[in-house]
Amino acid sequence: MAGKTDISKDLAFLDGKRGEMSARLREWCAINTGTANLEGLAVMHGVLADAFGALGAEIETAPSSPQSLIMANGEIVARQLGDCLRIVKRPQAPVRVLLAGHMDTVFPADHAFQTGRMIDSDTMNAPGGADMKGGILVMLYALMAVERSALADRIGFEIILNADEEIGSPGSAELLHEAAKRAQFAMVYEPAMADGTLAGARKGSGNFSAVFSGRAAHAGRDHASGRNAVVAAARFMADLDDLSGKRDGLTVNVAKLDGGGPNNVVPDKAVARFNVRVETADDADWFLDEARKLIAAVNAREGHGAHLHGSFGRPPKPMTPALEAFFRALKDCGVELGLDIGWKATGGVCDGNNIAAAGVPVIDTLGARGGDIHSANEFVKLDSLEERAKLSALLLLRVAAGDIPNPGAKLQ
Repeated sequence: MAGKTDISKDLAFLDGKRGEMSARLREWCAINTGTANLEGLAVMHGVLADAFGALGAEIETAPSSPQSLIMANGEIVARQLGDCLRIVKRPQAPVRVLLAGHMDTVFPADHAFQTGRMIDSDTMNAPGGADMKGGILVMLYALMAVERSALADRIGFEIILNADEEIGSPGSAELLHEAAKRAQFAMVYEPAMADGTLAGARKGSGNFSAVFSGRAAHAGRDHASGRNAVVAAARFMADLDDLSGKRDGLTVNVAKLDGGGPNNVVPDKAVARFNVRVETADDADWFLDEARKLIAAVNAREGHGAHLHGSFGRPPKPMTPALEAFFRALKDCGVELGLDIGWKATGGVCDGNNIAAAGVPVIDTLGARGGDIHSANEFVKLDSLEERAKLSALLLLRVAAGDIPNPGAKLQ
């Protein structure tokens, strides 16, 4: 394009890579990496370390913090999570970017969906094909193209590939936050929609458990002495459900109730589990105030007790002026490649929420095009592997060349 640096030779490296990338993706998807499958995640960790070794960067294993879980009986236990992969090159370069992705999927080792198959000549049905092993592949090949460019020395990158994103990144959130503080902008490789549309603003999300205690008693001989924890939890859940819509965009999904036992025993323990989505940080604060009032009302009743466990692990990601400028820069890159890049707000969440909370502009759907994620119908469009790798490489090289403004330079 007139007035811009000619980087066509740099992108030419990616021409014809679809077959190679598709074969590699099929191999990656055959490795089960359900979040709880630590053995499978360790295998994938090694495969990715070998693959990203082609970049000549420093590669290290970064352990995840244990996850705190509430069991059905209200007991708190710690669960080990898979290790993260951290990859760093030229951290002192003038352009500093964080690239993030996750190697875990929602499909456990005993799930029926374990291998890929071709739906048609361009569509693969495979676990993690879109979400997000295809995205990690796009990231890798984009950086391989960048590393062949004369502009590479201007780009410093840090990559975080975590193993717990599908459960909210409880063990890797701090690692991502620290990495974000070192970056000027960030790129996350969640899948784009099948038509190429990206996620813009995102709601925030919180996962919670409320633990209830009561008093056990014989249901026939001494029912009046009992204090039913399941009933207390059920009333609490109904009151929570009523909070949906009380603030614009706020939703409460009451998901599960654990508790109870034999029919002739008044249950003395119960656990209510729920998810909350909010559009603003103020909405999150409002919800927490309301939930605490409901908990306090339970504790005020004789013989009953309750406490809240959890947090808004994914803060809202609003469409800030800096983020909008970043999207428009990406759209300009799309024009160069003959792509019409669009975006829209979504209620879905990802690590992009947490990175944005560190004050860093982040586009978080730069991965392959696909759909039906989190189901056995998950699919990835294979022509998008090369296409999206070119898009990311072009964006990075345009920033490095100064053809488009560094999305976060003014924030440093």
